[in-house]
Amino acid sequence: MLLADITRTSQAVAGTSGRKAKVSALAECLRTAEPGEAATVVAYLSGELPQRQIGVGYAALRDLPPPAAEPSLTVPEVDAAFTGIGAVSGPGSVARRRELVAALFGRATRAEQDFLVRLLAGELRQGALDGVMAEAIAAAAGVPAAEVRRAFMLRGALGPVATAALADGTAGLRAFTLEVGRPVKPMLAASAPSVEEAFAKLGAEASVEWKLDGVRAQIHVSDGEVRVFTRTLDEITSRLPEVVAAVRELPVRAAVFDGELIALRPDGRPHPFQVTAARTATRTAKDTEPVPLSLFLFDVLYLDEGGPAGGADLLDAPGAERGAALVRAVPAELRMPGVVTADPGRAKEAFDEAVAHGHEGVVIKSIDTPYTAGRRGAGWIKVKPRHTLDLVVLAVEWGHGRRQGLLSNLHLGARDPETGGFVMLGKTFKGLTDELLAWQTKKFRELAVREDGWTVHVRPELVVEIAFDGVQHSPRYPGGIALRFARVLRYREDKSAAEADTIDTVRAVAPIMD
Repeated sequence: MLLADITRTSQAVAGTSGRKAKVSALAECLRTAEPGEAATVVAYLSGELPQRQIGVGYAALRDLPPPAAEPSLTVPEVDAAFTGIGAVSGPGSVARRRELVAALFGRATRAEQDFLVRLLAGELRQGALDGVMAEAIAAAAGVPAAEVRRAFMLRGALGPVATAALADGTAGLRAFTLEVGRPVKPMLAASAPSVEEAFAKLGAEASVEWKLDGVRAQIHVSDGEVRVFTRTLDEITSRLPEVVAAVRELPVRAAVFDGELIALRPDGRPHPFQVTAARTATRTAKDTEPVPLSLFLFDVLYLDEGGPAGGADLLDAPGAERGAALVRAVPAELRMPGVVTADPGRAKEAFDEAVAHGHEGVVIKSIDTPYTAGRRGAGWIKVKPRHTLDLVVLAVEWGHGRRQGLLSNLHLGARDPETGGFVMLGKTFKGLTDELLAWQTKKFRELAVREDGWTVHVRPELVVEIAFDGVQHSPRYPGGIALRFARVLRYREDKSAAEADTIDTVRAVAPIMD
């Protein structure tokens, strides 16, 4: 397939706001892809690089060679070029990367150059998010969309799913199964402003569990071997010996658990999130004694207790069945505190207990819902005592006064699931410590794509947790609303931009004030 085919498809997708039209354009492109190209085509049209990072920043894309008159670049050629660029290292690597970039872009037409620049800069916002792309794969392969979504859930990436669907249809998709040792995307929770409203949405008996301000962990066990993965599916087993030791004591042959890791003080109250996050980070201070993490498990996706019946895949089992399996396999001290009740009053008591212990609130879960991995469904609803949102930083302004020379004022955006872009909700410089200011100044320089005057526009990658007092009408922003008294709580490096809150969530969690 020619890169020009992808470029035209990208332009068509970006040029329409209708979901069906986007799906149709993407599916038509996928049908013409060779089996070996499908995964790369899906990645490019989703605005992603299969290589993730290749060491090419915005500066390397400023002075490009004249464009080619006619398209000739193929998708495999571009993919191979990116792999080669990413492999360059050592002395002279910057100059060598520039040479390789120039050679690639010299063969690209003007439209292809523009596409590649936006792809490398992380600015290819055209509405081809996971949900839309999954539907397009289903349409191109002539298979049910539910089969694609389930395979994606189990494999964790759409590229291999597209390859299987286009080559072998439904049979190829059903080859993806839950495997102990291969992480799946975690189930996510929607939001509600109160316990009463959450219960009204579920309308039945529910499990009310404490919501901790920790790090999500998916733990795989197989014959004594324990592996721990983050919500972004990165493995962190080697950093958590105390967690591994605790899980090894469980009476299971094989299992996949979902839970939370958190650093607790001697009185049982949580340390600041940064203390927990430091234990799961790539590097920790060498002169600091690591704070042990406590483990609280709240779900089980697979369980083999060593009996003659073997293991059971519990993904499709209702929450009540998974909860019973968790109780059998895990002692109370390693389970998330909570209660199963149909009484909103008792649920409010559980909420108050969690907050009194210093935690974020509760997650109210339907006991009838299967584990819908990778999706923010209606089966789990989180309730917090204050309004918070996980938003994406779109740009940042240089500070003045004592913040002179530091990037300070953040432009905040919520995801728009229809367009694939972001809706700006306002700006804030509140809540930023000197340490955070220094860190974000360095980080945003690395993510910068352009600068105009006081504003540095960045790749929409960093997620920041924002507290706010309400939402009000505002003609200043395209979405027509803005956050009131927004302030930074922390950066969520454990979350990707695709997991940020949507504009629909913003409207749901707080009433809009005049």
